[in-house]
Amino acid sequence: MSGDAWISETAPYLAPRKPGQSDAWTDEAARRGRRGGQRLLQAGEVDAPDAVRAALRLSATERVIVRRRLILLDDQPVELADSYYPVPIAGGTPLAEPRKVPGGAVTLLKELGYTGAEVVEDVSAALATIEEREHLGLPEGSAVLHLLRLTRAADGTPMEASLMTMPTGRHLTYRLGKQGV
Repeated sequence: MSGDAWISETAPYLAPRKPGQSDAWTDEAARRGRRGGQRLLQAGEVDAPDAVRAALRLSATERVIVRRRLILLDDQPVELADSYYPVPIAGGTPLAEPRKVPGGAVTLLKELGYTGAEVVEDVSAALATIEEREHLGLPEGSAVLHLLRLTRAADGTPMEASLMTMPTGRHLTYRLGKQGV
């Protein structure tokens, strides 16, 4: 996607999917005549990165459930997407298991009684780590954008923090509508 202007609608990523409906990324890519996909890299309980710990208001000893995915466009890596959930919300659910979640995480969270009502996104830039370079196929010295998306339930409970890492060659415009959130 390097150099492409790509306006992404945030709302579909935050709205539960209907039975049999593909995920939001696959739909978005298909609307542009492209093929979107993802590969699950990790799922389970881990220590949270500092930014995620702060966003989810966790103590130093609390762990999280993570779902790490490599996002693909036409079979090429374009983004790392790590979604973190407090253990009291996601522990013991399919989110903690290394397999596809039918309907996606947002759909499962709704079934568990958690619906996103507020989203806050924070964007920063940094040099890519070795792991980020390897997954995204970037040369040494490459910069990446980090987008931290915090989703809260209507009562203010932080329910998901997603950390997305992408090459800086992308032009990003996010638009959040009323749909789903």
